[in-house]
Amino acid sequence: MIEKKGLVVAGLAGGSGKSVVSVGLTAAFTRRGKSVAPFKKGPDYIDAGWLQLAAGARCYNLDPYLMSHEAIEASFLTRSQSADIVILEGNRGIFDGVNVGGGYSTADLAVLLNLPVLLIVNCTKTTRTVAALVLGCLQFDKRVDIRGVVLNQIATQRQRRLITEAVEHYTDLPVLGTVPRLKRDIFPMRHLGMIPHQEYVGSNQALDYLADLIEEHVDLARVEQVMASVPDRGCAASLYTDSGKKERVRIGVLQDAAFQFYYSENFEALERCGAELIYINALSDRSLPELDGLYIGGGFPETSAKDLAANGSFRKAVKDAAEAGLPIYAECGGLIYLGRSIIIGDKEYPLADVFPVRFGMSEKPQAHGYSIFTVEFENPFYPVGLEVKGHEFRYSTVLDWQGSEDQLVLKMKRGKGFMNGCDGLVKKNVFALYTHVHADGTPEWAEAFIGRCRLAR
Repeated sequence: MIEKKGLVVAGLAGGSGKSVVSVGLTAAFTRRGKSVAPFKKGPDYIDAGWLQLAAGARCYNLDPYLMSHEAIEASFLTRSQSADIVILEGNRGIFDGVNVGGGYSTADLAVLLNLPVLLIVNCTKTTRTVAALVLGCLQFDKRVDIRGVVLNQIATQRQRRLITEAVEHYTDLPVLGTVPRLKRDIFPMRHLGMIPHQEYVGSNQALDYLADLIEEHVDLARVEQVMASVPDRGCAASLYTDSGKKERVRIGVLQDAAFQFYYSENFEALERCGAELIYINALSDRSLPELDGLYIGGGFPETSAKDLAANGSFRKAVKDAAEAGLPIYAECGGLIYLGRSIIIGDKEYPLADVFPVRFGMSEKPQAHGYSIFTVEFENPFYPVGLEVKGHEFRYSTVLDWQGSEDQLVLKMKRGKGFMNGCDGLVKKNVFALYTHVHADGTPEWAEAFIGRCRLAR
């Protein structure tokens, strides 16, 4: 049996350097021949994509809001069983949650999984005060096992020495690394966060750069020493058994620079229910292959609007498939792609034209955070009365819709949805919505998807 060791990489806030350290540690340990199982806390596709690229293995999202504690533990134990190292990147500040009690925070997740924390601190324009911040974290929630600190954005050797001495003197925690202020922004930010690796020019070179950076400035041996043992999966595997020898169905997945927001858990849930996943590029493929269903996730159709519009034969193929009754499930960016067009600046780009919607883009977020919807009307994928937790994060706007509110089948209990507190556009076997769902939190999703595909076939 392989002994696994793991920790949580957490920060004091967003932008503290968690991603640089998490991805860098993953790349560095992988370079040294370690098998790394990466996890990301919360609803995040971009960081998870970078962790996946660095590990050469699927990254999984653990979300205490979307998933039950049992589902989180089962996912963590099952999906880390063959690894040497487990790295779980937190989100936002370590104690930040959805309420004053810090519910669903990175700290809560670390306690649930009994993992120690490596705390990343952005040290811009400060010295000894860093020790006070770290000491505050130690005292704030005694359940959280913080075992080491990495100092980020260090400008000078004097600053590094002063902060290291202060932290180790006042907190008794070891400083395991000091990452210097970088001359290049390795993870440039955009409106939804970092640039995804699918759009990043030179992503493999970036991983090499981060691995070099961590190996030079972080004591990997000491980081491994402060990790905790991760137990065997026990009975958790029973939650991830295949559904049996049912006839396979071919599910197309649009996966390219425009559509990249997919949970690994969603892919695996479809596969367990009998799906063979066929990956398709909406930017370069000219037509759809023979399929029993199509899954269009979120992403950045707005940044690829010109190329999506230029591929007219593919857009027509999607529209024709929808008209012919092919089951299609589309989330956020997928919903946009199924619209009539998107306007960016003074240009209008035609899309698949399945739904009579014209989209635009705003400079400010139009929906951001966790959501809940209830199913109010008949549709191809969800039973009436079901309540589903999900999340939204979008800058797109609905400029014009040639439809009516009573055509939307979902009522938003929390969140914004498509329009007037409703979501869920339906046409034949097509279902499109702004809300993202997580298959481990909504197991009905994959079963209904594959069931509709079998029924339609």
